[in-house]
Amino acid sequence: MTTTKSEQILAYLATELADLDGVSGRVYRSRTEAFSRNESPSVIIEPSTDTASSQPVSTCYIDWTFQVLIAIFSKGVHGLGQDSPDQIADPVIHAIHDLVMTDRTLGGLAMDVWPLSRDPQIVSSEDPSMVTVLTYQVRYRTSLLDLGA
Repeated sequence: MTTTKSEQILAYLATELADLDGVSGRVYRSRTEAFSRNESPSVIIEPSTDTASSQPVSTCYIDWTFQVLIAIFSKGVHGLGQDSPDQIADPVIHAIHDLVMTDRTLGGLAMDVWPLSRDPQIVSSEDPSMVTVLTYQVRYRTSLLDLGA
């Protein structure tokens, strides 16, 4: 089965991020289930806007601007003297940024990657919890006739 270039980019990121220290393979695509305490920190990778360039480069290619959301879920524990959710997430955020920006072609799938935002959000939970959403803009190119090439 052929996949789109945007799906290939998401799969590449999921594979690469699974090896990060502290994540222990807890990288998910569009997870909908709640996280347990022992699943912190975890990473969720989701697609966002994928926009074709309004000015064609040629009659054979389309340039795309794709926003990728990488969310880090972190949970602290009340009364145990452990780090807060933002302190738990911080080394993972740092490692994700280093990984993404070191190879800005994402294994040859992209023309460029650029960070757009970092949005920490407190999550309602019995323990202190946070989701920090990192948004990256990925520029890539496909064939006019094949979104996977």
